[in-house]
Amino acid sequence: ELGGEPVDAAHILLEDRRAIAPDGRSVTLYDLAHDALHKVDQEQIMGVGSYVSPSSPPPFAAQFAEVTVDIQTGAVKVDKLVMAVDSGVIVNPITASGQIEGGMTQALGYAVCEEMLYDGQGKPRERDLADYHIFRSDEMPELETLFIQTYEPSHPFGVKAVAEIPMDGVAPAVGNAIMDACGANLTTNPATPERIWRALQAL
Repeated sequence: ELGGEPVDAAHILLEDRRAIAPDGRSVTLYDLAHDALHKVDQEQIMGVGSYVSPSSPPPFAAQFAEVTVDIQTGAVKVDKLVMAVDSGVIVNPITASGQIEGGMTQALGYAVCEEMLYDGQGKPRERDLADYHIFRSDEMPELETLFIQTYEPSHPFGVKAVAEIPMDGVAPAVGNAIMDACGANLTTNPATPERIWRALQAL
């Protein structure tokens, strides 16, 4: 609606911070946003769209882990995580590295300690962060990101996704490192001391 009369959104031109109708009527983007938030009817401005590249090439990664296992108790310490990532051209290396390291950090919790257990009445046993352990900064292993840069021709900047791929490889890498270190073959995450100890007893 522009000036009280409906206008097809496809015919509105956005220019010089104004929305301009084909007949020349216009309104500032400030007024549009202000009215949408503060009018009595609270009509929200919404735009929805999506685009999927015909090729939509996925990123690729290889994940490595170094661990130390106490074979008496089953306790595991992850000493180092290394991820080699092909996400096309890396436009902002610092931000991309932070994304990879953050993903590895979250995935590390899934791999070795984060789990919701329930009692016989269906109530969670982990009700606070004392019972539901997440990694503190002083518990984190050394993290290393290696970018294998390639040019992806389907994107104007040659980039590929980098958001979710850090989540995928940590648990398998940690599990394989545990098996390589002590022979315990785990088929369930997280790799808790109890599960590692039981797997060791089964050898």
